[in-house]
Amino acid sequence: MDKNMTLEKRIAAELYSYQGKMSVFVDDLHGRTVEIGADEEFETASTIKAYILAALYLQASRGKASLEEKITYKPEHFVDGSGMLRALGVGASLKVKDAATMMIICSDNIATNMVIDYLGLDTINACIREMGFAHTVLHNPLHFDIYSDLGTTTPRDYASLFAQVAKGTLVSAEASAEMLAIFRQQHYNTMLTHDFPQFYLDCEETGEPELIWVASKSGSMNACRNDGGIVHTPYGEYVIVLMNKDFHDIIEYNDHPSMVYGARVSRMILDQILACEGELYK
Repeated sequence: MDKNMTLEKRIAAELYSYQGKMSVFVDDLHGRTVEIGADEEFETASTIKAYILAALYLQASRGKASLEEKITYKPEHFVDGSGMLRALGVGASLKVKDAATMMIICSDNIATNMVIDYLGLDTINACIREMGFAHTVLHNPLHFDIYSDLGTTTPRDYASLFAQVAKGTLVSAEASAEMLAIFRQQHYNTMLTHDFPQFYLDCEETGEPELIWVASKSGSMNACRNDGGIVHTPYGEYVIVLMNKDFHDIIEYNDHPSMVYGARVSRMILDQILACEGELYK
């Protein structure tokens, strides 16, 4: 194999004209990784919600939280941004698991504040540390008019969370399976799958078996565009995390340069995995 044209160098060439900073972590779950700025710290934006979900399942496994308990949307939970609970209004009552599911699948900010309130900020951070995510912190609940920073993480930490879910080792095999099912329903995976062949992703129209699916959680704020998760292929799964910052355009739209270049890198990784039958390198 020609060592001069490594995957890292091909990614660097792809990103040469990108006016921003992208860090990449890929784990083929066979002991091989691609790491570009893997320990760089990033604003989490909504990716912190994946860690909150893990903290909830950890506490539930100990009997210190209940997925079936009802929690209520209170005035102090209100926040603008993504989600659907705003449409239900203050006083809406949900099971903890349902609020946590909304927190992931439509990135519901009000549901997130309900879960943070239920668990407690300090408890969430203690759980995050205990699960081994040493460079990840939830700084505040979601209130954009009061707090500018939500959380901090690294691509390595985020990839580790999804690798443990894929292996069934995050909290427990049962909890990992439940979290995987929630992540698979997530609506916003534009960066990871934008350049994938649609034929593989959309089996409803073609009637073909679903060959590729993604279980992920993205996050966007002014200063960052992040995405990460598990990509399932016919050869098994791999984990990919893409985190972006230091770009000039803070407006959020699908053709944002971070999304365009992130989608290109994600497709490069998919092609490599498929060519090497589930591994990053043969």
